[in-house]
Amino acid sequence: MTDVYKRLATRLDELPSGYPATQSGVEIEILEHIFTPEEAEMTLKMRSVPETVEQVAERLGKPVPEMQEVLDHMFQQGHIASFKMFGQRMYMLFPFLVGIYEFQLNRMDKKLAEMFEEYAPNLIGQLGSFEPALGRVIPVSTEIDAEQQVHRYEDVQRMIEEAKSFQLMECICRKEQALQGKKCSHKLETCLAISGEEEAFDRFPRGKVISRGEARKVIRDAEEDGLVHFSYNVREGHAFVCNCCSCCCAGLRGIKEFNAPQMVAKSHFVAVIDPDGCTACGVCADERCPVDAIVMENGYSRVVEERCIGCGACTTSCPTESVSLVRKPVSEHDTPPANLMQWYEDRAASRGVELKLG
Repeated sequence: MTDVYKRLATRLDELPSGYPATQSGVEIEILEHIFTPEEAEMTLKMRSVPETVEQVAERLGKPVPEMQEVLDHMFQQGHIASFKMFGQRMYMLFPFLVGIYEFQLNRMDKKLAEMFEEYAPNLIGQLGSFEPALGRVIPVSTEIDAEQQVHRYEDVQRMIEEAKSFQLMECICRKEQALQGKKCSHKLETCLAISGEEEAFDRFPRGKVISRGEARKVIRDAEEDGLVHFSYNVREGHAFVCNCCSCCCAGLRGIKEFNAPQMVAKSHFVAVIDPDGCTACGVCADERCPVDAIVMENGYSRVVEERCIGCGACTTSCPTESVSLVRKPVSEHDTPPANLMQWYEDRAASRGVELKLG
């Protein structure tokens, strides 16, 4: 029985994100908690490229109706990914993070939360040690000067306007922390899944299917609450916008707790505080900055640029409007991979592993 879980752990570690082994074997215990042996075996047969049910059925020599039932069950259990692409429903193997772990939203319990916390230093330490970064900060767009050029991947409002389907979900990071007695003050329902396909989430919702107007409100509320917009570290093909807090979010905790700087790519902006307007009230430093990048110096607040992730959370609450986002010099920009496939290729090269898509 243990063999299938070891093989699945090895397969997940072959993916660009990685799934590192530990001395304690907690990574195997997590898989045993999520998968039955039969489910783990079937997951090993999935490819890490999108396939239709007909393609999977033909490849495995199974009738399409039988394969449809199996794949739908696996998706509902959070074992594989399923999404609409070019009007067709596709299925594929996803990494553990971002992927299988987040898919456990409806199945998260105290045991899984405890095991994840035990595994986090190893898992996040590896994920945050290789380029390109796992995700990217999207700056608060309402605080960016209209004259500044903004790319699609750094414009959360544009992402919402260009998407056609929206799903609002609970934040699995806050849910996991709450199960361990560390409930934070932020809303639980803040994470958005988005898609360029019509009715992308109607068949298998993990949250609430919402309208574009409701999605806009989620973004506005998150910015007012000082949360950080976060998505894939790619130029095109964003499938989610998480709204993260530093007390719970795995990405931000990677920076603060686990010395894993490649968990989150900084935006191309940096916060700047006008000393003439600053009253040293401390709101930006004490209540808003998620990475402790603002310090008190000579009677006013100052941004430590090398720490700042360019999220803009500090800009929306300054009572004297003395904090702004300024674009960094082009020489300090890092262009993200074109899409998720390019990210896979770049990440595999960085880790020195063979990219296995089959």
